[in-house]
Amino acid sequence: MRTVSLFLLLAITTAASAQHRRNNFMMPQSTLGLGVGIQEFDGLKSRMANFSQYEELKDYSATLQLGWLKERDRLISASSVMLGSSMSGDRDKKSSSVRFIGLGADIGYDLIKSKKTMLYPLAGIGYEFYQARFYTDNSGVDFDDVVGSPAVQNAIRPLALRNSFFTYRLGMGVSLTGPKDHGGSIGLQAAYVGSFDKREWKSNDNQVLSNAPEDRLGRFQVSLVLSHQPMMHGKNKSKKKPGR
Repeated sequence: MRTVSLFLLLAITTAASAQHRRNNFMMPQSTLGLGVGIQEFDGLKSRMANFSQYEELKDYSATLQLGWLKERDRLISASSVMLGSSMSGDRDKKSSSVRFIGLGADIGYDLIKSKKTMLYPLAGIGYEFYQARFYTDNSGVDFDDVVGSPAVQNAIRPLALRNSFFTYRLGMGVSLTGPKDHGGSIGLQAAYVGSFDKREWKSNDNQVLSNAPEDRLGRFQVSLVLSHQPMMHGKNKSKKKPGR
């Protein structure tokens, strides 16, 4: 938690300093990214393969990214919240899922000197929290037994495991602005998100488990990014004086 707090403080400080200048200042673009990520947790998957009652984890996840991006003198700064989720098997019976939420801050540089096109490499750091859930097939369990027995209720609950990673990100993005300058653009971002070390999987209450499998984060992701540019600040609108 200390690492997360320091990272959040750094992100907030960076955002505040980026918005402090007034002259000819352009507000950051709000961004919305929709994409897919590929992440295989080899340690957890190989261990769970020994338990046939659980469905194998899926390597593909849908992702949603919300944040902002600012360009000044071709230098790019960005920050975002990333959400992801995968599902395998039958949702109503035997299935497994991985969900995550992450925070990230990036810097980059626009390689093309153009008002309509941006091509930029990105590098950044972040922190991501993961939860893996495994659901067994309970279709053969009698309804009355579930209602009448706390032991049966506990027996049919899904298995939930947690992990978290301090991350780095390396990527490339392209953004195109429409012919009419309405402050919006569309683009693509491709990135690799990795962790600095392996981390053990823990219980759903975030408790350490003996002989728990370890994994390292290594996700490839591609996102369609839509952005919107708010109104510019720092410009005073002149008002005509009423005639006498």
